[in-house]
Parts: sequence; structure tokens; C-alpha cells
Amino acid sequence: MPVENLARSEVVTAETSADVTDIASRMDDEGVGSVVITDGDEPTGIVTDRDLAIRVVGEGSDPSELTAEDVMSDDLTTVQESEGFYTAAERMADAGVRRLPVTRDGGDLAGIITADDFTELLADEQAQLSTIIQAQRPEY
Repeated sequence: MPVENLARSEVVTAETSADVTDIASRMDDEGVGSVVITDGDEPTGIVTDRDLAIRVVGEGSDPSELTAEDVMSDDLTTVQESEGFYTAAERMADAGVRRLPVTRDGGDLAGIITADDFTELLADEQAQLSTIIQAQRPEY
């Protein structure tokens, strides 16, 4: 099954020049743990709540003086929307990340998929299997 079937198409984005305080506020407003940093429509980095905790708070930096470019992870790992779940999971594991921006063939941002999305999918599949087993189990 291609990643596009599970990925969220609504992605919170910002430019590299966005203020760190604005990024943190957007995360809070949108209820997300990351903001994908873009150059036009192409993802170039990501700022996570962990990045803010470590690279701003942990270093004692003044957030009003920092931009996304100062704190973002720019060694971005992505997955194309036509690739499968297994490929996405492998990339997450290899890169040690919990979030992958999803791109179209030309490299433009199409969505985002997270480890939580995989967990939810697996839980739904397990519930479906449980229903099958319960339907075939003899009464005691």
C-alpha cells in the first residue's frame, strides 16, 4: 500500500526565516510536534518540539533571536508518496526519526507520515484480526 494512503496531506510548514517563537506557537495552535521547513514547495528541513527543547532551551539561547534555519534538522529524510509503508518504516529506523515528509515525484511536499500513524494503522489491523478470531472461536 502506498504511503499516500496513510500520510496526512495537511502539513504545517514555515520558511527558513521564520522566528522560532512563531514556530513554537504554530505547533501549539495546530497541535503538532513538528513544522516542515520549505523552500517554495520543496521540503528542506524540519523543526521538532525536541529541536526546540535541545537547541533553544537546552543551550540557553534567546528564542526571539533565532530562526528556523538556526535550529532545524537539515539532513532531511523523506519518502515519495508512491512508495510503500515498509520503505517509509525502514527510512525512519535508518535515520532515527519519527516523522517523514512525503514528496511527489518532482520533490514537492505532498504530506507527512509519522510513527504514530503506523502505530494507529497496526492497532486497527490488530483489532480487525481480533474480530475475525472472535467470530470463528467456539463458545465456551
